[in-house]
Amino acid sequence: MEKPDTKIEKKDPTKEKIRELEELISKSKYNKKTQHAIGLYKAQLARLKEKQRARSSSGKKGEGYAVRKTGDGTVVLLGFPSVGKSTLLNALTNANSPVGAYAFTTLTVIPGTLNHKHAKIQILDVPGIVHGAAAGTGRGKEVLAVIRNADLVLFLVDVFHPEHYEAMQNEVYDADVRINQTAPDVKIVKTVRGGINIGTTVKLTKIDKKTIESMLKEFRINNATIVIREDISADQLIDVVEGNKVYIRGLVVLNKMDMVKKEELDKVKGKISPDICISAEKNINIEELMELIYKKLRIIRIYLKEYNKKADLVEPMIMWKNSTLKDLCLKMHKDFSEKFKFARIWGSSKFPGQHITKLNYELKDKDIVELRLK
Repeated sequence: MEKPDTKIEKKDPTKEKIRELEELISKSKYNKKTQHAIGLYKAQLARLKEKQRARSSSGKKGEGYAVRKTGDGTVVLLGFPSVGKSTLLNALTNANSPVGAYAFTTLTVIPGTLNHKHAKIQILDVPGIVHGAAAGTGRGKEVLAVIRNADLVLFLVDVFHPEHYEAMQNEVYDADVRINQTAPDVKIVKTVRGGINIGTTVKLTKIDKKTIESMLKEFRINNATIVIREDISADQLIDVVEGNKVYIRGLVVLNKMDMVKKEELDKVKGKISPDICISAEKNINIEELMELIYKKLRIIRIYLKEYNKKADLVEPMIMWKNSTLKDLCLKMHKDFSEKFKFARIWGSSKFPGQHITKLNYELKDKDIVELRLK
């Protein structure tokens, strides 16, 4: 008679501790009395998750997805399997991505180009994301790595599964991507001695200095000068300390609007507040989505003019919002910023053809620029 298999699977103490901390945080009501304890829990949780990630990735060399960024901006279509990403890619770009009425049609990254207002925008259709993607489920790590290099993430949500939006948000957050946020205005300089010195230029309402000091010590930072210029939370402090976050703009697009009644559509809209509702298959609101993508990328058009000639108003130079004359020079040729003498600008300047000598002059959409080089 065979002996029963009495082998017991060992529990991972790190996973167990992570689970305990997540449960503690979820059950704790945040207020002034609990903010210190919750801050410490979050710092401990962040350290354990980083330890777990480092351990799981050591020695593993995933193939990843080799995607070269091209054009004037890169947009990643993110969604669960069969949400309609490939159909949307084809509607936006005519990329001929495979489409099927079943899950996991897309098995690799398929690129396409959206041409809109002279801008060439790269659209990437990535394999459908699944629960646990940030931990590596379903090649999720490779998919999320593509997102980290994007300029815009388009969350495509099925009208029949609005709960998928929160799941995608969680996976992206766990992959150290912050959507529609900016990097906290906090500077930490480690020192040899002197303890932790905290300076603020604003009133802190979400975290106090005692909690900040305790959280920094949890990260083995015992001597440092920290300058805080905005009202940060404990989560934002952790983001600054870890220093591996990327900040990307995002769009929420609700697909298959044609398949439900208006009352049901309104209910779903109330749950996830999409930026736009579309039907990729029926081509509904696709033009409006193109314009929304263009605006969200914060693209501006700069028209160039040669001396004693009319401006070229047909093919503009595509730039980012807040670009300067120096950015324009560098985009045209690596030596132009060094050879720059002055520029004449029509549009945002105080008067037509204004003589500008500073390279840090900020350009605006539809400016006409005449460069003069040494």
